Amino acid sequence: MIKWIRFAAAVAACALLSVAQAQQPIVIKFSHVVAEKTPKGQGALKFKELAEKYLPGKVQVQVFPNSQLFGDDRELDALLLGDVQLLSTSLSKFDRYTKKLQVYDLPFMFENLAAVDRFQQSPAGKALLDSMTAKGIKGLGYWHNGMKQMSSDKAQLKRPEDVKGLKFRIQQSDVLEAQFRALGANPQKMAFAEVYQALQTGVVDGQENTWSNIYTQKFYEVQKSIAETNHGVIDYMVITNAKWWDGLPADVRAGLTKAMDEATAYANKLADDINQRDKKLIAEAGKAKIQELSKDDLAAWRKAMAPVWTKFENDIGKDLIAAAQKSNE
Repeated sequence: MIKWIRFAAAVAACALLSVAQAQQPIVIKFSHVVAEKTPKGQGALKFKELAEKYLPGKVQVQVFPNSQLFGDDRELDALLLGDVQLLSTSLSKFDRYTKKLQVYDLPFMFENLAAVDRFQQSPAGKALLDSMTAKGIKGLGYWHNGMKQMSSDKAQLKRPEDVKGLKFRIQQSDVLEAQFRALGANPQKMAFAEVYQALQTGVVDGQENTWSNIYTQKFYEVQKSIAETNHGVIDYMVITNAKWWDGLPADVRAGLTKAMDEATAYANKLADDINQRDKKLIAEAGKAKIQELSKDDLAAWRKAMAPVWTKFENDIGKDLIAAAQKSNE
C-alpha cells in the first residue's frame, strides 16, 4: 500500500512537472549588431512588445543589441546552430547562401527607400524571403535602414578619384568588394563592431553607411568628410531558423507573424525620419563635413561603378535586376 502511494505520488509529481514545463514560455533570442536608437533597434523592441502582447505567457522575447550576443561575423552560424532564434541581418551578408540577394548591393540600383519598398513588396521581392529555406534560413520580412553615404578621413570627398588608394571597410559582400575595387580603393571586410576603432586608429581610411549608423556608432567623430552619395542601400532581412519556425505550435507561429508584420511597418516608417534626424545631428556636431554632390559629381560615381553590374548580372539574374529597376519608375 505504501509503495503504491509512493508510486502514485511520483506519477502525480511527474504530471505536475510536465504541466509546469508545458506552461513555460518559449524563449526567443533576437540578436542584432546596431544601437537601440536605430530603425533596426526600434523594430526589435517593437516586435518584443507585440509578440508578448499577442502571446501572453507563451513567448518571451529577449533582445540583444550592439553585438552583445553575437557579432555579425558569427550570427548566421549561431542561428543555424539554434543558439539564437531571430536575426535582422544586412542583405549584404547572404552571399554564401544565395547570389540573388546581391541585387541589393548593386551600386545606384535604387533611387530612394520608396523604390526599395516597392521592390520588396513586389512578387519578385517577396520570393527572395524564401530563397534560402533549403539552407535552413527563412525570411520573415524586410526592415529598412537607409541609403548609404560614403565617408573618409580626408578633407575632400566629392569624386571617385578622391577615394583612390584609400582603405575602406565593407561588409562581407563580393559585390561591395568589386564596387570599391572599381573605384581604385582597397576594400577591407570587417565586422561592424570593429569599425569605429579601425577608423580611429587608421586601420581603414573610410567606410560606407547610413546616417543613423554613422551617428549612433560615432563614425562621424573619426572621419573628416561624408559625401551624400546615396549610392546604395542598407536594408535587413529578419530571419529565423526554418526548422525551428516550422516546429512551433500553429497559434504561436501565427501570433509571431502578426507581431512581425506590425513591427516591420513600424520600423520602416521610422527609417527615413531617423536618418534625416541623425544627418542633422552630425551636421550640428561640426566634426565631419557633409559634402553635397552635384549632378556631375554623381554621374562620375555612377560611371565609375557601372562595371560592377556587368560582373554580377549573370549570378543575380537579369530578370531580377530588371524587376528591381522597375521599382524606380
